[in-house]
Amino acid sequence: MIRFIHAADPHLDSPLQGLEAHESAPSALLRGATRRAFENLVQLAIDEQVAFVALAGDVYDGDWKDYSTGLFFRGQMAKLRDQGIPVYLIAGNHDATSVISKKLSLPENVHVFSTRTAESMEVAGLPVVIHGRGFPNRAVPENFAKEYPPAVAGKFNLGLLHTSLTGKPGHDTYAPCSEADLRDKGYGYWALGHIHQPEIVSRDPWIVFAGNCQGRHIREAGPRGCRLVTLNDSLQVVDAEWHSLDVIRWTEIRVGLSGCGQEAEALHRVAQAMEKAVTAAEDRLVAARLIFVGSTSLHGSLHREQQRWHAEVLAKAQDQGAEAIWLERIQVATTPVYDVAQLARRDALTGIVMKSLGEAPQTMAALPTDIQEMLEVLPLEVRKEVEAEWTEEKRQDVLADVRAIIIDALETQGGTEA
Repeated sequence: MIRFIHAADPHLDSPLQGLEAHESAPSALLRGATRRAFENLVQLAIDEQVAFVALAGDVYDGDWKDYSTGLFFRGQMAKLRDQGIPVYLIAGNHDATSVISKKLSLPENVHVFSTRTAESMEVAGLPVVIHGRGFPNRAVPENFAKEYPPAVAGKFNLGLLHTSLTGKPGHDTYAPCSEADLRDKGYGYWALGHIHQPEIVSRDPWIVFAGNCQGRHIREAGPRGCRLVTLNDSLQVVDAEWHSLDVIRWTEIRVGLSGCGQEAEALHRVAQAMEKAVTAAEDRLVAARLIFVGSTSLHGSLHREQQRWHAEVLAKAQDQGAEAIWLERIQVATTPVYDVAQLARRDALTGIVMKSLGEAPQTMAALPTDIQEMLEVLPLEVRKEVEAEWTEEKRQDVLADVRAIIIDALETQGGTEA
């Protein structure tokens, strides 16, 4: 029996997005999350006494600000060396040869594949051959898989590749290839990187995205970790067991308010949803986006009294325990329970207002002219902060808030029959 770990995309020292602005956020934990997750990977390899570790690219998030990132990685590799565990890695688009300008020598147990051509490396003392090629540049439009050598007979063949396959949402198309391209090589396992969502693409042969080791924003919600792969005596994969490595778990918490007309009941549902998320995270800090959904008479209040609702929700987060859950954002996606068409027929003025709201664009395609003019005269560093507050998503939220507040005011204040 042979066991190895397939991991990818540690993105060491990449910042976590959306939490750093929180005045009480655990900044040290946030800054060190990718390192702690990588330490968990190394400890798992030691605890499980694996034969080797295969890293499918993007060890780094980009060029180092100083040598501390490289020294950290080197130190973790030295721990594996001391346990007799070799590491085989390729460069991805974030740590391509053209991106990383600073260099450090690595321990002798670390084997880095060429960025010029695909090559093969035998694992000493084992009937295992690993094939791979790293990225020479940040953008690689070529199909690297086609140049990988055919499988070596009598050996377990592992392909190490940083690729988008045929394309995945939210990821640049790099080193594109098809499943057929990979199958044609005759390898027993393809250890893929670049796509951060864990996925077993195929089991015959095994084509696997390990995903990244630590989620870095709400679009990387859910468990993040690696695969512990087991081969039987016939050199066949019998298991690719999932192991979570993340120290902060990004989660989307949807709180349904359908049929809920009391604030106390709504906050009770918030507390229940938070408790469920904290339990599922298994003692990890939960980084959450809380979304109110459903049809409720609280719709107008949620928009009109945002600050108070925000404070109440934060209070419920505090009740979960110190550093149990932190909110990246609170989003209102509810619908009103009143009949908008009936409201429009109530009186002439209300009808005019409702017609105008219906004809208004659902999104702002561009920034309002007065804001755009203001940006042009602001210093660059101030301009970036303002632009961050007027992204397309946030502009849509502003429009939704305005509509909800107006309609709620019309509903609650009544009107005069025309």
